[in-house]
Amino acid sequence: MTTTTIDIKGMTCAGCVNSVTKALKGIDGVQDAKVNLEKGQATVTFDDAKAHVDALKQAVEDARYDVA
Repeated sequence: MTTTTIDIKGMTCAGCVNSVTKALKGIDGVQDAKVNLEKGQATVTFDDAKAHVDALKQAVEDARYDVA
């Protein structure tokens, strides 16, 4: 398992956190995603044989948030 932190811009509320969390957990290989509104970050634990950081960032962007 690999853990990475992604900086996210544009989150303003708990609904944003839920949207990003759902988007990240929807990727095959993601074991856990913790999104911190105050820090504007997501810490994601994933199987790097199944998922890649680029896919995680794309999921955040697909949820209509910007990756810093």
